[in-house]
This record gives sequence, C-alpha cells and structure tokens, in this order.
Amino acid sequence: MSDVYLTHLISDCDGVLVDSESVTLFSLLKQLRPYVPADTPLVALIQPRQGQNFETLLTGVFLELGLAPPAPDVCAAIRQGVETDCDRLQRAVPGVLRALAAINMPKAVASNNTGARVRSALERTGMAPLFGGRVFTPDLVGHAKPHPGLYLAAAAAFGVPPGQCLVLEDSVTGVTAAVAAGMTVLGFIGGGHVAAGQEARLKTAGALLVFNDMARLPALVAAVMDTAAV
Repeated sequence: MSDVYLTHLISDCDGVLVDSESVTLFSLLKQLRPYVPADTPLVALIQPRQGQNFETLLTGVFLELGLAPPAPDVCAAIRQGVETDCDRLQRAVPGVLRALAAINMPKAVASNNTGARVRSALERTGMAPLFGGRVFTPDLVGHAKPHPGLYLAAAAAFGVPPGQCLVLEDSVTGVTAAVAAGMTVLGFIGGGHVAAGQEARLKTAGALLVFNDMARLPALVAAVMDTAAV
C-alpha cells in the first residue's frame, strides 16, 4: 500500500465548474476587435492562452501581433466588457453540481480569476456550499498559474501535503501549476471553448486522465483513489 492517499479535491473554476471560457472567448473577440488589425486571427491567438490571468493573456496577444502592451485603461475596459458578458451568459458546466455532490472529499477552488468573480459565479450556480468559502485566487494568494502557489496555498489551508490533493483542470496553464505543486490532475475537455488537440496538450502537461463528461467524474475519482492506494 502507498503511504499517500488522495483525500482532498481542488478545482479550477472557469471552464470546469462554470462554462465561462466559451463566453469569455466570444466576448474577447468582440472587445479586442477595435484594437487589432481587421484580419487578425484572434481565435488562434486567444485559445492557447485561455487559463492565463487576464492581463497576461492580453499582453501576450498584443505582443504577438507586434503591438505595444495594452495600457491599463485598455485592459480595464476590455475586462469590464468581458465580465459584463460573463455575468449575463455563463452557466454551470452541465452535470457538475451533481458530480461534485457525489464525491465525498473536502473541496476548494483555485482560479486565476479574482476572488470576487469566483465567489459570485459559485453563488449564482448554486455551488458555493460545496466549497465552504475555500477559494484561492491571485489577488488573495499573490501568485497566478502556471506558478503552483494557488494550489500549494489550498493544500496548506487544508492542512495536508500537496500529494494528497486531486485537481480538476481544463487548461495547460492550470495543469502545469498543479503538477508543479506535486498534485494528481484530471483534465476536463467538456466545456464549450475546447480547441482541437486539447486532450493531447493536457496529457503532455501532466494530466493523468482526460474526460469530457461530468457524469463520469465520480467514477473516475474513485478509480484514481483506488489506484493511488495500491
């Protein structure tokens, strides 16, 4: 038997709990268009960066286009537009509330979004009670993914070694952070924003398994826990 057991669950928010990444992509296409050349292939620039924190994503897109990094007021205006669209359009990932309720593990959220935005999304979708206020974000922790700090902070708050934590992630950025923290990761590709080839990218980043239907999650978690205990 192994000395390490998976006892706690940590989940990303956007794209795993809340199907907001597809809304964010739609909104970013609209918000960025006035700032870039008309023929810019924005989808191809944005999709690989989803999961990064907002300013990093915008700066990366601008620099790849040979433009100066966006000024703070531009970032703020784009963020406001995206947040307005997310408030209006985002929904819980189908089946996620039932799946999480069936998993008897303490749970936390680690997200590159702001604490206020994550808590608002959890409240709107009815998932807040499942996490008991355990939300870890860069504005609270001081680190954003792919740095492992968010995941390490969640494990520390639980009072368990990082190796006892199982993580749900949908982005290479997030998988990279969780793996660097020494955690086991399940990759989710059932959101509306997933680009072709994402399963392979998540596995390359270190995801143990990749799945596309939240109805499968309780059984997958049970199987991974059984494997970890051998």
